[in-house]
Amino acid sequence: QGGRQSGRAQRLRPLAGALLLTGALSCHRAARLGPDGAGNAAWSAYAVRFATLPQFRVRGLIAGADSSRRLDIPVMVIVLRRPDGSMALIDAGFFRQKFLDQWKPKDYRRPPDALRAAGFDPARVTDIIVTHVHWDHADAAELFPDARLWLQREEFEYYVGPGGEALKPAIDRDVAAMFRRLSDTGRLGLIEGDDQEVLPGVRVYTGGKHTWASQYAAVRLSSGTLVVASDNAYLYENIESRVPIAQTLDAASNLRAQQRMLELAGSIARIVPGHDPAVFTRFDRVAEGVARLR
Repeated sequence: QGGRQSGRAQRLRPLAGALLLTGALSCHRAARLGPDGAGNAAWSAYAVRFATLPQFRVRGLIAGADSSRRLDIPVMVIVLRRPDGSMALIDAGFFRQKFLDQWKPKDYRRPPDALRAAGFDPARVTDIIVTHVHWDHADAAELFPDARLWLQREEFEYYVGPGGEALKPAIDRDVAAMFRRLSDTGRLGLIEGDDQEVLPGVRVYTGGKHTWASQYAAVRLSSGTLVVASDNAYLYENIESRVPIAQTLDAASNLRAQQRMLELAGSIARIVPGHDPAVFTRFDRVAEGVARLR
């Protein structure tokens, strides 16, 4: 009998070890996400402006807009903060000198510096959800060396070649090479399509068609659902006037995505467009260029 018990104990050791490992991973996950272990009601959200593109043509944002209209548009990152102070970002911004030379932004700060000035520690960014591959949303991802990036698989495969080459004009060659490096080093997570939970309490959706597989996010806050549209809706005017964005691969799909944003958020007051200066007046101002999203 003692021999049978000894053999049984040996057989159970691997299972016990696996259960201990699973438990340890669960504890690590709970510690990372907050005291509820799910993080679903744990996020607080902020818009942080790091630059302004002056006198941007509204016709480049709103399909069919008067060609004489101009608007100073913000370039921002969205900060999602957990109770323990760790953070995820939606989009990363830009930093390469060639973009500064070409677009001549006003009041520019590197995105990590803008976060620091707003009271956030950029070293505590654990994840970055990149909504699409354009330079102003993706370029600065490498300035957050401890963060894991999340991008739609279709977006990645459509724009980034196996050697890091840019497969389409919509992606900058340095941004394409960066995505390939991050993929090769295991820092890029690829999302498999529409309506996917990337982080607990953060789901992403496709269909906006700003780029091949651009995505937008719905974030569960304690006060309800916040929708971060990114460039799938540049301005509130797109949504309020039911007008597609000027730069879309499929205008009808873009309008359907805007309607879905309204359904997810429950109100336009809980949507954050990609480049609307009104974000910093419609939401609570925390500091210059910083708004609390709720």
